[in-house]
Amino acid sequence: MSDYSSINIETTDRSRWRLEVDHGKQTWHYLESNDEIKNWPQTACDRYWLGLSNDKINGGHSKHSPPKTALEAIYNGYKFFKQLQTVDGHWAGKYSGPIFLISGFVFSTYITRLSIPHAWKIEIITYLVNTCNPEDGGWGIHIEDHSNLLGTTLNYVALRILGMDPEHPVLVKSRAFIHKLGGAVAIPSLGKFWLAMLNLYDWKGVNPVLPELWLLPYKSPLHPARLWGPIRASHLSMSYLYGRKVTERINPLIKQLRTELFVQPYDKINWSAAKKNVCEADIYFPRSPALVVTNSINTRLLIMGILYTVQNDIDGRFQSLLGIREIALRRVYKLMKLEEFDSNYISTCAIDKLFRLVCAYHKEGPESEMFLNMKDKIANYIWMTPNGMLMNYTDGSQIWDTSLAVQAIIESGLANDSDNHESMIKALEFLDDSQIKNNPTYMKQCWREPSKGLWCFSTREQGWSANDCTAEALKAVLLLQGRLDYTQPLINQKRIQSTIDILIRRQHTNGGYSCFEGIRGYCWMELINPSELFENTFIEHTYVECTSSVMTALRIFSKFDLVDHYVDDIEDVCAKAAKYIHSMQRKDGSWLGSWGICFTYGTMFAIQGLSSVGENYENSEYVKKACNFLISKQREDGGWGEDYKSASGVGQYIQHSNSQVVNTAWALLGLMYAEYPLSEPIINGIESKQLPTGEWKKESFKSMIGKNCPINHSNYEFIYSIWALGMYSNLYESDEDYRYGVWEIITG
Repeated sequence: MSDYSSINIETTDRSRWRLEVDHGKQTWHYLESNDEIKNWPQTACDRYWLGLSNDKINGGHSKHSPPKTALEAIYNGYKFFKQLQTVDGHWAGKYSGPIFLISGFVFSTYITRLSIPHAWKIEIITYLVNTCNPEDGGWGIHIEDHSNLLGTTLNYVALRILGMDPEHPVLVKSRAFIHKLGGAVAIPSLGKFWLAMLNLYDWKGVNPVLPELWLLPYKSPLHPARLWGPIRASHLSMSYLYGRKVTERINPLIKQLRTELFVQPYDKINWSAAKKNVCEADIYFPRSPALVVTNSINTRLLIMGILYTVQNDIDGRFQSLLGIREIALRRVYKLMKLEEFDSNYISTCAIDKLFRLVCAYHKEGPESEMFLNMKDKIANYIWMTPNGMLMNYTDGSQIWDTSLAVQAIIESGLANDSDNHESMIKALEFLDDSQIKNNPTYMKQCWREPSKGLWCFSTREQGWSANDCTAEALKAVLLLQGRLDYTQPLINQKRIQSTIDILIRRQHTNGGYSCFEGIRGYCWMELINPSELFENTFIEHTYVECTSSVMTALRIFSKFDLVDHYVDDIEDVCAKAAKYIHSMQRKDGSWLGSWGICFTYGTMFAIQGLSSVGENYENSEYVKKACNFLISKQREDGGWGEDYKSASGVGQYIQHSNSQVVNTAWALLGLMYAEYPLSEPIINGIESKQLPTGEWKKESFKSMIGKNCPINHSNYEFIYSIWALGMYSNLYESDEDYRYGVWEIITG
């Protein structure tokens, strides 16, 4: 965080902010009048996320005595966490990572002439100043990253658009850093794209994103429908913007920024050469030779030639290559409209959302239905923090967090406490409401897959179902309806069986499970991933975590409500899944996690999956090696702490400077799932870092996307601490048989 304490940065009155929720949707509002404040009181949830006093969150009792047992720590923790549950039953929270997302929001509203509310503008400036590196004046991709040209340039431009004077101390230092790196000319591909749209970079310097690819037959290996879902969606919008060369009009601010961002005169820059020029500080994953060839003029001509030869198969109206781009752009925009309809205009992620807003404005104008619908859903991504306003990577993690929270609470036994019945009932009602009721309307046209009966990561309204999210939500529902005697069976047998049917069908031939869709692309396609920032995001892959989630969901289903004709199917799926997990184990005994940090996360999920088919420390060499790996990483204080850089392609576990609560909980859960025979490491690790309020201090990143995009998954400190403590309490503190836990149900 920045330390510009001597600089007077305006902030809003945080007591005026309110979080509104509706079927999982989360939107922040700033109340201008005293009457509004009187009619809409601030909740404990509002105050917590705004960083205000915790006194009202704990009903005036802000501190507990130090817990003497794990059960006491769970009780104190859930007493706090329960008050963060929203009125519709989910646990709200931020899902943030890249700082520059909020700058992209500023750019898209600037280009589309949308007015940013004054309170939002103040808090965006506050956030960017607070996240600036005070030593060099720069920004990285995220708050723990080194300063680079992408983050610094985009955030600098955003502050200028928001009205900050170029001689402001923050911008003076930031501009000097940009110039030190050679100016904005060497900004990475994503930055080149945004700057070109703002008329701060010539499109000649931007790597091609060809809309013509969408006219290829699907059987072509280069068809974009073979890409990973979120990347496919972004390619669609970016190919439209590139094909149209959408560019902001020149104005005094643009002219001034051209002099501020570059070390040479703007009109003297060799833009064609700039295309391959990327600042060394921004190259996280170097471009492969295959990408260089793909971006070459000769390859572009080859692609055009391919299109020409298959033109009669694509569209009988083609008489020549003349006009092919216009046909491609019409095709691309139509697909975008269909996709937006099926996602209720929320889009797949923040970057795609912002690009598509500009597309709708350019194509149809500010009064069009498409643009207005897109504009109305921007607020779903905006999140207020004690340090200002940011933009979440997705529109939240509501379904995922609630599903995990339910399992953690049932694991602890607190779901049986009458004081917590209402909380569990509300969670079930939310998960019932959140299950997808219909397949996408334009499923076939947009290469989507059936999703009826599944769950998404954030909300049902967003529409992009995920295998692991479905599995975790299904587990939560089965436990809520089958383990608790006070809940109603809101999700009937038919709906549950439809979920099971799809999960069984979605297993990949290698035994694993992917995230969103089946694998359509080829491994070699990752070589032409145009991003210097992210890796392994170009096509869909199978993942250990997703595989484990589905395995354990099927096992719980088999315990509660096994229909005869599923017996063989579930046994077959789980056997293949176990072989897949075996095959993915590394020589050191760990598994690479793709959605969390990193080897600790992957190993915990792998052990959980293997334990569901009866493997443990005593009877499985795979599990034994995994436990030995975890024990080898335990720190002197008893905890575990893994740095997000473990995921960045170095291929090895990197110790964080401190033990981390969430990493520790994952490691302990893994050891307990494995029935690790020595209790001392587990007892040493369980020592509570709980604060007197009952909460746990927010620590480093917990989640990861694309090996270089760590995410602040803000509820994990609560969820996994309660989960690990609950399992520990049942195993080591209870005089009775282990009777509450999720693990006991899976393996019993």
